[in-house]
Amino acid sequence: MNIILLGPPGAGKGTQAARLVAKHGMRQLSTGDMLRAAVKAQTPVGLEAKAVMDRGELVSDAIVSALIDEELASMGADTGAIFDGYPRTGAQAEALDALLAKHSRKLDHVIELEVNEDALVERITGRFTCANCGEGYHDTFKQPKAEGVCDKCGSTEFKRRPDDNEETVRTRMTEYRAKTAPILPIYDARGIVTRIDGMADIDEVSESIERVLAS
Repeated sequence: MNIILLGPPGAGKGTQAARLVAKHGMRQLSTGDMLRAAVKAQTPVGLEAKAVMDRGELVSDAIVSALIDEELASMGADTGAIFDGYPRTGAQAEALDALLAKHSRKLDHVIELEVNEDALVERITGRFTCANCGEGYHDTFKQPKAEGVCDKCGSTEFKRRPDDNEETVRTRMTEYRAKTAPILPIYDARGIVTRIDGMADIDEVSESIERVLAS
């Protein structure tokens, strides 16, 4: 099973991808993670990518395709792939088709986690974590049982991500819509896009995804 998981930052893609990895043994192919890993491992593609990034330039589609090619080559035929953050353009969608065909795979589903922008702003801007153990909390949805004390480790130090603010979240939403607009019609035309309510309970979202995979 090979799927593309779409959704703006904060929609829950990471959570759902982790569940798919744990339950089905799928591999999450996040272009950002793959780039960092290739650079760290100093693979030929990683060294090429590092040289580009060191010049302050964006990594080309060709380099990203080479990374995905390497990953697919290293995976067993029965290991499914979750594409996260790729493709973002029509050209990348074409490149992905070619890569999948090269490795005797096909794209089975494109799953988009739909969100309400105002609700997403509330979800993200309310997030904070324990500075000691990283346990997650929320101003509205999950306060510590004892005010100011982490449920997990007892620490009284908490922190918020500096980019978890309304302006940044709305900018990310605009960027996401601009990036996904070119590729969704390609997959809609093939009849493989399913839209799921990303604002639902995490378990409900997981169940919806499982139904798509079983269809």
